[in-house]
Amino acid sequence: MERIVAAAGGQLRTVPDIVEAAPFWDAAAVVLLGSDIRELPPRRRAPAVLVGLDGDGDSLWHLAAAIGAERVAVLPDAASWLAEYLNRSRAPEAGGLVLGITGGCGGAGASTASAWIAQAAARLGARVLLVDGDPWGGGLELALAAEDAPGLRWPDLAEASGSIDPGQLLDALPVAGGFSFLSWPGSRDRPAAVDAAAVAGVLDAARRGYELVVLDIGRGREPLRTFAWDCDRIAVVAPAQLRAAVASARLLHELPPVETALVIRGKTGAGLDGSLIAESIGLPLQGIMPEIRGVTVATENGRLLETGRQRNVRRFAAEVLDLSRKDR
Repeated sequence: MERIVAAAGGQLRTVPDIVEAAPFWDAAAVVLLGSDIRELPPRRRAPAVLVGLDGDGDSLWHLAAAIGAERVAVLPDAASWLAEYLNRSRAPEAGGLVLGITGGCGGAGASTASAWIAQAAARLGARVLLVDGDPWGGGLELALAAEDAPGLRWPDLAEASGSIDPGQLLDALPVAGGFSFLSWPGSRDRPAAVDAAAVAGVLDAARRGYELVVLDIGRGREPLRTFAWDCDRIAVVAPAQLRAAVASARLLHELPPVETALVIRGKTGAGLDGSLIAESIGLPLQGIMPEIRGVTVATENGRLLETGRQRNVRRFAAEVLDLSRKDR
């Protein structure tokens, strides 16, 4: 940590426990908490970064969620990202918002919702990036009929490290439906590994280059850890069904401590009441995602964005976009 802070041009003050940390906590530019610490000083802000080691395993993520840490840095892999993060914290730049979308259960429709939201925001004139966070999802570019669009995909960024110029990223990414997108290739090849440090660097550049980043997180544990912890806000999509509500409630334990809301898919009157579902899960209800006839076929045929032009879809997307505008 001394080397990382020095590389960022900062000064590191270390204390062994919470009692000695309390007098300096609120005055510090950034609070870094080691994974050996299990509590916070009373009435103090949450730490900016929880720092741990590869060997910490699942306990690191559970601790981060419990104490409300804004970011997680697993060393040594995240050393370059953390140095860049600390450097920017000394001279913060204006940046966009990263809105994560994830399914409360399998087949909830998170990818469809992500594309509709990105399309709606672009239609309003925002500079938008849609990010495919699921390497095993088959490639979001196929649903956009944009597999031949020129530009970088995730495997092209696998070796990215350190700071990425936002303007260069914007120029290098493909465009569909009026917004940029970053997808896994829509091919049968095994997805190339992209480590968390590379993802963090890409998303940091995206935050500085776009007004809104819509991140289709995916549901596996690794996508959640790799992508969800860079989100400023999260929307959980769940069908209006009891089993989906139970699965969504379980998912909350894996999400970072950021503002999170629920999106119900379907006609809630035919199953469960949307407000009751939201109350049972413990999330505010942000919107109702409409059931569009033929959306599955449209997605398979690369015509997902055509369905996004319907009035009820635009109304739904506007409801979710309200989540991205709060306090901004």
